[in-house]
This record gives sequence, C-alpha cells and structure tokens, in this order.
Amino acid sequence: MKARYIRVSTNSQNTARQEEKQAQGERIFIDVVSGSTPFKDREQGKELIKAIEESEINYISVSSIDRLGRNLYDILTTLEFFKEKGVILKVDNLGIESLIKGKENQAFKLIISVMANIAEMERETILERQREGIALAKARGTYKGREKGSTESIEDFLLKYKEVIKSLKKGNSIRDTAKICSVSVGTVQKVKNNL
Repeated sequence: MKARYIRVSTNSQNTARQEEKQAQGERIFIDVVSGSTPFKDREQGKELIKAIEESEINYISVSSIDRLGRNLYDILTTLEFFKEKGVILKVDNLGIESLIKGKENQAFKLIISVMANIAEMERETILERQREGIALAKARGTYKGREKGSTESIEDFLLKYKEVIKSLKKGNSIRDTAKICSVSVGTVQKVKNNL
C-alpha cells in the first residue's frame, strides 16, 4: 500500500500544498512538528514506522526531502530504515525514487545527500536569523519573549484549540480530530485531558 507523509512545523501552516499530489488510495500521515524532531520521535512518524514494520506500507511519497527532517543524520537514518524494509521513497519535487527494481538508486542517494545537507543548512540559517532578530529586539527594548519559568494557563491553552474541542465533542476520535484540525495527536490528547 502507498502512503504520503506530510509535515508542517506549526498549526498556522497549511498542508494543502503537500496534499496536492496525493494519489488515490494513499494513506496519509500528517505531523505538525519541527523538522529538527527525529522522524522516529514524531507521532505520525511512529505510526508510519509501525505500518512499515507490519508490511502495510511499501511506498511513501513526500513533497520534498526536508519534510522528513532538517537534520542530515536523521534523514539518512530514516532512509536507511526504508531501504532495509524494501520501502520505496518518492520525492515529488525531484521526481525520483529511492529504489529501482528492488535495488538502491545511486542517483537518488547522491541527490538526497546534497538536498539533506541543504535542508540542514536552511535550518541553521533560520535559527541564526531568529537569534539576530531577538538580539536586535532586545537592543531596541522591544523583545517580548516568554519569561523564564512562565507557563500557559489551561484556559489560554484551550482557547487556542476551540476547533479541537468542537471536534472531540462531536465524538470524533483523537486521531481523526488531529487530522481534521491539522494538529498533532499529542495536542488533541492534551486538550482532551484538560476538558
């Protein structure tokens, strides 16, 4: 069976662009998590790994390699796992597959190594810009970061997830609610625990 893995970093990001190339019958796995989080530690990453180990999935599509992660080592580890399990990975924006007739595609391996390096460099650039922006804001006296040790109240947390609450009250499962509301399963679980 085929699957499509989708990742966005925040709830405010839309998954439509990544879902655009979805083929009929593809099983969808959507994570709302930072690219720096190892694939094996993500809610839907774990589900996908489980489905692969149970021989339910043998072909995975991603819109671009940075959806798997922004850490070179993690991306290569994930790709090695797919290869060991005989799972073909297709990267849409490159139009290339990891295996050809069960054998490793050497062109894929080379291109993905370069693209994974670029993804990691992009993350470092993002973090550097963020640090520079914070430093400038602090110098101007306009920095409003969260105070150390402060926590978000339960009420404030629940206010951010009104749609999740509505979905749960309709009787939708945690997993279905996560997909409907484009949030992680963990977030839905936290909302449910605090209702």
